[in-house]
Amino acid sequence: IGTHAIFEGDVAFKDLALAVVDEQHRFGVHQRLQLSAKGGIPADVLVMTATPIPRTLSLTVYGDMDVTRLTEKPAGRQPIDTRALPNSRLDEVVSGIGRAITSGARAYWVCPLVEESEHLDVAAAEDRAAALKAEFGDKVGLIHGRMKSAEKDAVMAHFQSGEISVLVATTVIEVGVDVPEATIMVIEHAERFGLSQLHQLRGRVGRGTGKSSCLLLYQTPLGETAKARINILRETEDGFRIAEEDLKLR
Repeated sequence: IGTHAIFEGDVAFKDLALAVVDEQHRFGVHQRLQLSAKGGIPADVLVMTATPIPRTLSLTVYGDMDVTRLTEKPAGRQPIDTRALPNSRLDEVVSGIGRAITSGARAYWVCPLVEESEHLDVAAAEDRAAALKAEFGDKVGLIHGRMKSAEKDAVMAHFQSGEISVLVATTVIEVGVDVPEATIMVIEHAERFGLSQLHQLRGRVGRGTGKSSCLLLYQTPLGETAKARINILRETEDGFRIAEEDLKLR
């Protein structure tokens, strides 16, 4: 079991017969090919993902790739209530978050992508965290990709324990975060995110037995493509259908 480090040239395997790639969309095509060839003969490859990337979908139709779909939720999990609201109603959302955390809920608040710049993404998250701290004080935490690993781990530990009730974040929480007690996801400027990415972010909630909600805040007026993305996300939680619709919109 390993991270991207197992793709390095000095890592060799003896009789590699099966390679399992989790969160397939996070790896490049050449990386997966390198891994399957590391045992001397081509290994069988099993890829797993909640939202197949377009190339993978094409391979399931035209290439040599079998598909198994796992459509049932784990026992006890409920559907996520997904709603879309214009940014003009942000104050209402903040008030609702306040009522929820007073009742013991925990919430993620994901800040928008800004011109493909990690520096600007972090600035947007810092501004939102400051605004929410003015409302809720020390119950608000911040996590982003420019933080050191130890800092991120400490913030996540506080969120998991309930010391922090609102976690403001960039897309660094897209995968690998599991806090069953978190039941609210707010995605600011949802129109700036891709459909698969929105689905991955929504998947950070609904991991326990309680009711969960995902609020998609968008800037008006919405373009036709952005409107279609949001409508699809409201209609289904099926990652394969979302990926198929995403491919159609490209």
